[in-house]
Amino acid sequence: MTENQSLRQIAAARFGIDELRPGQEEAARELADGRDCLVVMPSGAGKSAIYQLAAVALGGPAVVVSPLLSLQRDQAQGLRAHGLTAISVNATVGEKRRDQAYALLREGKPGFVFLAPEQLARPDVRAVLAETPPSLIAIDEAHCVSAWGHDFRPEYLRIGGVVEGLPRRPVVAALTATAAPPVREEIVERLRLRDPARIIRGFDRPELHLSVTMFHDADEKEAAVVDLARRLPGSGIVYAATRRETEEYAERLGVRAYHAGLRKTERTETQRAFMGGETIVATSAFGMGIDRPDVRFVVHASVPGSLDEYYQEIGRAGRDGEPAEAICLYRTEDLGLRRFFVGGLPDEELLARVAAAVDGPVSRRDLARRVDVSDRRVTALLNLLETAGALRLRRRVEPLPDAPPPEEAAALAREIAEKHRSVERSRVEMMRRYAELTDCRRRFLLRYFGEVVEDPCGNCDNCEAGRSTPADSARPAFASGARVEHQDWGRGTVLGAKEGRLTVLFDEVGYKELLSEMVLEEGILATL
Repeated sequence: MTENQSLRQIAAARFGIDELRPGQEEAARELADGRDCLVVMPSGAGKSAIYQLAAVALGGPAVVVSPLLSLQRDQAQGLRAHGLTAISVNATVGEKRRDQAYALLREGKPGFVFLAPEQLARPDVRAVLAETPPSLIAIDEAHCVSAWGHDFRPEYLRIGGVVEGLPRRPVVAALTATAAPPVREEIVERLRLRDPARIIRGFDRPELHLSVTMFHDADEKEAAVVDLARRLPGSGIVYAATRRETEEYAERLGVRAYHAGLRKTERTETQRAFMGGETIVATSAFGMGIDRPDVRFVVHASVPGSLDEYYQEIGRAGRDGEPAEAICLYRTEDLGLRRFFVGGLPDEELLARVAAAVDGPVSRRDLARRVDVSDRRVTALLNLLETAGALRLRRRVEPLPDAPPPEEAAALAREIAEKHRSVERSRVEMMRRYAELTDCRRRFLLRYFGEVVEDPCGNCDNCEAGRSTPADSARPAFASGARVEHQDWGRGTVLGAKEGRLTVLFDEVGYKELLSEMVLEEGILATL
């Protein structure tokens, strides 16, 4: 019996899966062979089945880190329905449930323990994991570890250290629905994955019709948003940039609003209404873990801050494979707000003060008081300083014996922040480029995520208007996927060439578009 047959037998016997989807078997096999894995697959493509199959094949307990309690509950219920042991541990459960989970881990029996990321900071959780490490740790929604992702969750930063600190390191599966190349690299670095297999599948969503409508007048754009939400068939999501806009659009449409400023009961009611088939208006806070198949449209009342955010949000439409609309309404002024959200740089003197104040294990709250800043701000500074190798974030902030001096650590931390800001600004610029594009939108979007696509899609506004150009007949000077080096911006990867422009994702400064003629004439790029 081959390994492939074994996984297929597990899929059929344990989970009733007759046929594995593209990428599922490859990823599960890598994990079952003991190799770390980064899986980027669209929602609904069966990412959870990957770690479930691998865990059963490995034979021991698996820990699943997930940021959403509702998603933990649904996956645990699904596993129990297949006769497997699955226990969810979070701040809402009692000691009895927690003791059951710890017993499962200590006994080393097959089963699944679901943890919220903040649970890894608990000393009792860490002690149990150190006593009997699981055979596999799966990190769902792994893009939350990236400071470049709009769903960044600082508590995810602790996961890599926890895994590395175990006496017997488990296999690690990092799973996410949407991650552009720089986010993928940060996932690998932050989670400390070891030579991971990278399974990247299925960014193309041909059932989505892509379009952008440009406006100069704000009132006209707002009226168009309301008209579209009323006129489009079926129901869907209207995404707005701010909480105020969300509530204003919801009131005009007579639907529910969803944003982080609402009470938990209000957010739950809105989510329940949406799952029942209603249209809602929401900020980007809505959507993670939501899997409703029949969403017929996603309308963006304002341009998002990046193509990563945009693609994740439009990906909530058409999951049943039926046609759906992804419509973005755009004013150039919208990007001013997005550029503002990119923010400034941390004060280097303050960074040095924070680094110097960590003279022994200290809580974040006490440290914030020492340097006289808010808890939230000190957390952001600590994240940078940890990346710079100045300290270690555990339940308490701990100094490192080989840490650089505070001033040197501060300078390095600020340099890291500058790099992040540069990449964030380049992502805003790529969003602007998409909104103002006169070529095939799907081809541009897929190239952004590193997929080599040559032919126009035929299912976007530019293709329908005859503006999209056919695939280049001649081989471009720099092929998609080629590694190159720029004299000022360093090394990068070519994402594509179109309309006389070369799009390159540079490792240090993010996305840049270069005039192909200038690249060839002046020789500013060299292949590696």
